[in-house]
Amino acid sequence: MKGAVVSPSDSVRQHSQEVYVRQARHRGATTFTINVGEVHKALALKNRVPLVCMALKSKKFLDGNGLRLVSETGPPSGQSTTVTYTYEFMDKTSCSEPSRDPWTELRGIAKDIFAALGGGEAFIRSERAQFSASAAERESGGKA
Repeated sequence: MKGAVVSPSDSVRQHSQEVYVRQARHRGATTFTINVGEVHKALALKNRVPLVCMALKSKKFLDGNGLRLVSETGPPSGQSTTVTYTYEFMDKTSCSEPSRDPWTELRGIAKDIFAALGGGEAFIRSERAQFSASAAERESGGKA
């Protein structure tokens, strides 16, 4: 079965989240901007500027990322590649600190276990010795 089809609006929201929202959170920014023309070009869309504008102002995009639309610059029609939206994170406490990387937090997770086994090097030496002993045992058992 093929994967779910992603709507053009969802593609705009997903791209904007990955490229703009995550980077702003990582930098610890409280506000950031997204230019409609940049998103339109990055997604190689043709004549879909109104769709990009609507997706970037949608409740789904704002609520899904914890954002508030602060300002909108551009022509009065509000539908142009020159339109730029400025967003603010609703949860300011999560933005004041750079986001934590779960992978980095795993560093040293087995430190206590290795310490109980005499350290990482001692553990590896012990494993190698056991492996070598069982390999030698298999070889001698096969010759008998």
